[in-house]
Amino acid sequence: MYVTTQHAVSAVAADAVTKELRDRVEITDALYRFGLGQDLKDGELFASGFAEDAELDFRPAAAAWGAEPPLMSGRDTIVTTILAMFEGRVDTTHQVTNSRVAVDGDTARLTALVEAQHLLIADRGTHALLKNLYDVDLVREGERWLMRRVRIDNLWYTGDPTAVFGG
Repeated sequence: MYVTTQHAVSAVAADAVTKELRDRVEITDALYRFGLGQDLKDGELFASGFAEDAELDFRPAAAAWGAEPPLMSGRDTIVTTILAMFEGRVDTTHQVTNSRVAVDGDTARLTALVEAQHLLIADRGTHALLKNLYDVDLVREGERWLMRRVRIDNLWYTGDPTAVFGG
């Protein structure tokens, strides 16, 4: 389920190491585009992290506070749903850490911790700070990597996520 290999780079030859390191940077960047696109409310940047047929599963994380969001399928649906949910209501910041990557040809797996702060614009005292574990499948498209499946599990939270996300 999660990337738990004991080595960051599996390649040995110098040219293979360079290619693998480039892939790893591009793979992690797909998740950075996801977070920063939300934080800047930049739909184009946010969308650039996803494959057209992407799937975003926030259900495991939301279950921590009793919410039951739908499984989101398709890049356009994901972008429209997430950005509309927060537009004019919620400011966010996302920090991505502890990224682990496994590359297998033109597919890859990414595991990362993401800390996401959500603040109601009208009431800064109402917030939710989430520490989530991401499990991401990616696909290579030309020179960039795109997230095809994103599963988000909640490790812990503080604040009131129902005020930010709904019940």
